[in-house]
Amino acid sequence: MSNITQPSNFSTIDQPSFSKCVRVCQNRTCKKQGAIKVLAAFAAFPMPDVTVTASSCLGQCGNGPMVLILPDMTWYSSVQPDEVSLLIENHLLGGQRVEQMLYYRFHPQKES
Repeated sequence: MSNITQPSNFSTIDQPSFSKCVRVCQNRTCKKQGAIKVLAAFAAFPMPDVTVTASSCLGQCGNGPMVLILPDMTWYSSVQPDEVSLLIENHLLGGQRVEQMLYYRFHPQKES
């Protein structure tokens, strides 16, 4: 009967949909652009239901530091440490994307 129970490492599949993951690229170019400080700024504000992780290359070199928020697939580019609080307050806690920081390749600006 043990094959019916799920191993504990798969329990994250059933997490509520409000769980988020913030991935901050720590590859070469993003590191040179300040990604270590961006990751530290996110880590300094622990939030319930939000996991902050260092990421390997996110494939957008030269536009960093890159931040990817999952599961909603929101990409932010050129994120600076002093902008992290804005992302936390507006996006992670408030549920609203920070339009002016969105990565243009994946989130084209809306014409007004």
